[in-house]
Amino acid sequence: MIKLLIADDQAMVREGFGALLAAQPDLVVVGSAANGEQAVAETRRLDPDVVLMDVRMPVMDGLEATRRLLADPGADRPKVLILTTFDLDDYVFEALRAGASGFLLKDAPGADLVQAVRVVASGEALLAPSVTRRLIAEFTARPAPRERPRPTALNALTARETEVLRLIARGRSNTEIAADLVVAEQTVKTHVGRILGKLGLRDRAQAVVLAYETGLISPGE
Repeated sequence: MIKLLIADDQAMVREGFGALLAAQPDLVVVGSAANGEQAVAETRRLDPDVVLMDVRMPVMDGLEATRRLLADPGADRPKVLILTTFDLDDYVFEALRAGASGFLLKDAPGADLVQAVRVVASGEALLAPSVTRRLIAEFTARPAPRERPRPTALNALTARETEVLRLIARGRSNTEIAADLVVAEQTVKTHVGRILGKLGLRDRAQAVVLAYETGLISPGE
């Protein structure tokens, strides 16, 4: 069973999501929270596998709550799935940098919510290519920083892994990358796993952020 905690300041959202998720045979909602402070306390008390975290909440927002939950690299940390409205904002990007496994639009179909929870819980934490492309669109709208440090960890990537990382940063799915490079999709999955491992990243979302922030790929490239 996948244990879930739902953090949202709107009771109807918590109850609606809770009812939908609890109806699944492999999911169980172990708790809920109305603000970020409660989310941190309840997560530490109940030890859920996945926390559905609203961004804007009173007392403590979802960004700070995510930072606190994922700050200790030695802890058995939960996966955090950010819940957001249609318009992306800086909170979402900061949450991804803090280690959140991805984000889901609140108006997404119920089936998408269930699937997102299962994907995040499995450890893959993959964002849909369409969502990755929205991340890219946001980066391209921002002015490029004058100085972008290049992590030495990037030097550990092979030429092919670097190529795959650039394609991920362009919003390409595994299937599309496989077609571009004329390789098997399983080979791409292997490359992606090695890239995330070498760079200490949790998922593709953080890979996109890193690729743009370090200048590995530039807006409009």
